[in-house]
Amino acid sequence: MNKGLFALAMGTFALGISEFLMMGILSKLASDMGVTVSQTGAFISAYASGVCVGAPLLLFVRKVELKKIMLVLASMIAIGNLFASVAPGYWTFFCARFVSGLPHGAYFGVGAIVARKLAAPGREVSAVSFMIAGMTVATLAGVPLGTFITNNLTWRIAFVLVGMAGLSTFLAIHRWVPPVGSLPDRGFKGQFRFLSTLPPWLIFGGVIFGQIGFYCWYSYIDPQLIHVAHFTEGNLSWLMVLAGVGMVIGNLVSGRLSDRYKPSWVAAWVQACGIPVLLLFYFCAHWQFMAVGLMMIGTAILFGSGSPLQSSIVGYSRGGEMLGAAGIQIAYNAGNAIAAWIGGMVIAGGYGYAAPALVGLPLIGIGCALLFYLYVRYERVPEKS
Repeated sequence: MNKGLFALAMGTFALGISEFLMMGILSKLASDMGVTVSQTGAFISAYASGVCVGAPLLLFVRKVELKKIMLVLASMIAIGNLFASVAPGYWTFFCARFVSGLPHGAYFGVGAIVARKLAAPGREVSAVSFMIAGMTVATLAGVPLGTFITNNLTWRIAFVLVGMAGLSTFLAIHRWVPPVGSLPDRGFKGQFRFLSTLPPWLIFGGVIFGQIGFYCWYSYIDPQLIHVAHFTEGNLSWLMVLAGVGMVIGNLVSGRLSDRYKPSWVAAWVQACGIPVLLLFYFCAHWQFMAVGLMMIGTAILFGSGSPLQSSIVGYSRGGEMLGAAGIQIAYNAGNAIAAWIGGMVIAGGYGYAAPALVGLPLIGIGCALLFYLYVRYERVPEKS
């Protein structure tokens, strides 16, 4: 096993718990803080907003050695979540979620570059997929554990554990990731030159539209399982395990496929598969076995486009790799923030907890179209006559 990649995956494990734990504890937080479920959805938006603010700051550290950047980001993961664990009320917890999100996009952005440098030739996408796998393992083990602790003890202990995972990541990166140097400095303006081409914008568009569509649904999976499928809060821990199984499978399979096929082709088809799945969820989620099966397929799709596009953007952003890799995380989390807001509005408007599964379907279609165009216009190899 490449210990350097394992160290990077430890960081995405911590970030995965920090981000996805909220989806399993919204109802509990709403009860503890005396607010509505739609109001606690703002905690998801706060985290996503932190990602969007933190990622562009990489422009100002482009000359710094990549390993040093990763160490700083790992320490920020720890600080943000420990802050959340001691937040005394709604607004301080909201601020803590914002702080917790600051290192997220930058960590994935720089981590993808480091992972590609550590990978064997031809295995770059798999290396990025392995790094991202830490997040999927978080949903398989860490998020269910955090949900169990929240429902049986307190959410504060859950966030302490995330903070400790951040500290462990710092130590692992310090010991196992070798120095990989810094990226060539092409000046501040040179970082933006790749944005004059169309492919990065197609990737960003495919990500943000697809993410809004899927996260309108997944941001509120907790109340959907409780109020639509009629599971109890005690069932949420093992349900989150199954959601994590779907994420692990989706991430690893798409990473393998993208070593053989063009990443945009893989990501476009993965997103397209989500349209019938969310449609079925809306109509069939009241049957528990259907809700569970469709949730697992949906989470596989949710993570299936991640590693292909995270790796692909690095190739399309020559000279501005940090900005490109961070930019895709901005797109993902801007989508998350918008989706949580839209889903909350739909629920608050009285359309029911299942309605968010329908709202994002047209946006998923737009995201698919952009990624298919990227493949046809820039990546498909023309047949020889």
